[in-house]
Amino acid sequence: QVQLVESGGGLVQAGGSLRLSCAASGRTFSRYTMGWFRQAPGKEREFVAAINWSDGKTVYADTVKRRFTISGDNARNTVYLQMNSLKPEDTAGYYCAANTRAPMAGTYYYRGGMYDYWGQGTQVTVSA
Repeated sequence: QVQLVESGGGLVQAGGSLRLSCAASGRTFSRYTMGWFRQAPGKEREFVAAINWSDGKTVYADTVKRRFTISGDNARNTVYLQMNSLKPEDTAGYYCAANTRAPMAGTYYYRGGMYDYWGQGTQVTVSA
């Protein structure tokens, strides 16, 4: 079992920044990939970013490239999402996810079904 707890969400003006954290506990040694997804009211969940623990490879959705940065701290078992130049359309619940089953490649990073553990989420609201 892996437990994921997100923090760092809040209300920010457009153009501002937030840093989300996701602390992992439990069988953390078996994590292959950690990811962030988001879901706005009335919309489907969408991929935001992911990072491989083994080689540090990062993957981003086109909508957040050059604005968001995902990083990991192995010693703290924590993954971060630094969000800069926030836009109102970034408003959503942000969810941390972990894949402990197998290494990922290609489009698998983008698929929520490839992640087997999820956090409860943290709300990000960006005002115009």
